[in-house]
Amino acid sequence: MRRLLLAAVMLGTVSAAHAADMPDLPILRGSFTDGLSKTSHNWDGAYVGGSAGYTADASDFSQSVVGLTNFIFRDSVLQQPTASWSLLNKTNTQSTSFSAFVGRNWQWYDAIMGLEGTYSYFNNLATSTSGSNSLTIVNPAGDTHAANVTDNYDVTLTGTAAAKVKDMITLRGRVGWDGGDFMPYAFAGAAVGRMDVSRTVTSNVDLRQDVTNSVTNGLGVVVTTTTFGLPVAVPAQSQTQVQRRTNAFAVGWTAGLGVEYCIWDGLFARVEYEYVKFSPVMNTSVTLNNARVGLGYKF
Repeated sequence: MRRLLLAAVMLGTVSAAHAADMPDLPILRGSFTDGLSKTSHNWDGAYVGGSAGYTADASDFSQSVVGLTNFIFRDSVLQQPTASWSLLNKTNTQSTSFSAFVGRNWQWYDAIMGLEGTYSYFNNLATSTSGSNSLTIVNPAGDTHAANVTDNYDVTLTGTAAAKVKDMITLRGRVGWDGGDFMPYAFAGAAVGRMDVSRTVTSNVDLRQDVTNSVTNGLGVVVTTTTFGLPVAVPAQSQTQVQRRTNAFAVGWTAGLGVEYCIWDGLFARVEYEYVKFSPVMNTSVTLNNARVGLGYKF
């Protein structure tokens, strides 16, 4: 019995010594768990920055002069037939833009929410268009004339329109995700733009009255003849109307996507795309597509 106890003690001593000589395995230090975790970046806090980019402007002038033509033909038989005339087209232009932004992020685990205000200046973001249309309107509704008289109104409209977007401010809500040094985000909010808008329309209206008479000759045959009249100007509807608004404010909405990258400490870079839609100003609608790159600093 004593021999068995002595052998057990000696075996335990050898096993302890052998365990002490074993290398310190990483799994014993907990490095396996650390290897599964990701490096997180703190995006919470206030930040400021600036950016530069490229802006594409799409201006819709198709209804720009409708208000002026309705004024010219108001209370006349020509108002209804000309109310839907579209003289002008959509145009596109491009320019550079420069922006400054300030905002605040709030972070919960990997989720980030924020509120940001921006100011953007556009470098000569201006476009214009012109067009004309001619039409003969025969016996329009409400026109009074003799039964054998046909009224032919020869109407010619010539119009021009122009729009220049000067600058813009936006208030945007942001939702992002903490991807370590990267933070992809989406945003949406309100926009207010300042622009110069002008429109001009010139109308020329002539009235030609054709007289049709039917007579029966000696053979009992009815002979119909039409006498074409000479065009006579209609001064009340032949005029030019001009309207201009300088520094007009247009409200709208904005939405887009972007990504930020932490360069060092609080310094970060940004790339984003932004879509902006403004409400019409003098029946002229403006849409912007902005692509920007920028730098910012989070405090």
